[in-house]
Amino acid sequence: MFSITYFLRKRRKGANFSVEQIFNDLAQRFNSTYQVTQRVVPFVSSGVFKRFANIISAAMNQGAINHVTGDINYVAILLQKKKTISTILDLGILHRTKGLKRRILLDVWFKWPVHRSKLVTVISEATKQDLLKNVTCNPDKIRVIYVPISKSFKRLDKPFNRGCPTILQIGGAPNKNLKGLIAAVKGVDCKLLIVGKISEHNLELLHKSKINFENKVAIPFEEVITCYESADLLFFASTFEGFGMPILEAQAVGRPVVTSNLLSMPEVGGAAALYVDPYKVSEIKTAIQKLIEDEKLRKELVMKGFENIKRFDSEKIALEYEVLYQDIISHNEQV
Repeated sequence: MFSITYFLRKRRKGANFSVEQIFNDLAQRFNSTYQVTQRVVPFVSSGVFKRFANIISAAMNQGAINHVTGDINYVAILLQKKKTISTILDLGILHRTKGLKRRILLDVWFKWPVHRSKLVTVISEATKQDLLKNVTCNPDKIRVIYVPISKSFKRLDKPFNRGCPTILQIGGAPNKNLKGLIAAVKGVDCKLLIVGKISEHNLELLHKSKINFENKVAIPFEEVITCYESADLLFFASTFEGFGMPILEAQAVGRPVVTSNLLSMPEVGGAAALYVDPYKVSEIKTAIQKLIEDEKLRKELVMKGFENIKRFDSEKIALEYEVLYQDIISHNEQV
């Protein structure tokens, strides 16, 4: 039985857990076929010495197949190339930095790991194109495999609270565009349910705008599901995303979605979301008001959402990963 080692990041306190959830599900699915080991690197990814220690730890704990699952791409640097698959979630870190720091990040997080991996997977076509703009390699080496949606998200119908709808916002980082949402709903009767740490600036805006809101930070996965179930609609008009899993999670539960018309989000949302320019508050406001007022549109988006999520079925995506593993095994047996 071949061994697969998943190398996972050590989570920061209060950080999201989408990567871990994806590969936990895959590990359980593959356990009967492969000997699967999940190795969390010893240190949170910060500072030169801790990252170097993570690289050494990965090099000393290799399997027949090594799969670096994202966010800690750099640990692929000392792994055996012919046995290694790297999953790259996005290149957001490059878009937030400049100068020498950007150059170092480009080399250590992307160029070297790509060249030290037999295959690379990305979670959207948008991420693939972004990667190819920054790293020179054979495009065939990069495979698009979408993120599977957890079967924990199930349809749960509820009456839409038109008088005071609950708008769910997942994430408080700058790219999640909470600032744009706050500006758009000022004066609108609604409640914001915000999952993720809110910056001091946005807290000030929420209070100044007299917006009713509830904030949940570092909550367990089960409570995240409850947030979707209690919401009336999802706002996820980010300025940058490698994928956009909350779009699918909301669609699976049966909630209409307002999201961004940029990058991967249209690719993920398909015909089952309302798209806006995340930089235009007026568009965001119009879209939210349209969903509140137009029952027919809400129902249409919800039904299309149930169809859209079929593209991200966990069994289908697990088979796509298994093809990659078999490619690595076949290649190594021939060498």
